[in-house]
Amino acid sequence: MLSTIRPTLTHRRVWRAACAIGVVLLFALAGCATEPKAPVAIPPPPPKAPLPANAEPPPANVNLSGFPLAYRQGYADGCASKSGGERKDAARFASDGNYRTGWTDGLALCKKR
Repeated sequence: MLSTIRPTLTHRRVWRAACAIGVVLLFALAGCATEPKAPVAIPPPPPKAPLPANAEPPPANVNLSGFPLAYRQGYADGCASKSGGERKDAARFASDGNYRTGWTDGLALCKKR
């Protein structure tokens, strides 16, 4: 009866062998795991054409009724630029303060939303 309570040398060997087999299987299965695939890079959308200087922009998400046409056009172009492709009339941005202010305001406010 004493032999059933205390593990014998044979029991210890069996236990060590079982643990060693378990470790080997664990490493073998871990080696079969695949690494996640890298996400496919999606190129940014091409830049959109800015609004013409005489065109009324689409309605904005804020009230721009008292602002000049150039500001409203800049706001519309800046807001349209929030999603990646920059829509900006570079010549007007450099020369027209109303367009430039509208563009920067439109980009900033639309990015917050």
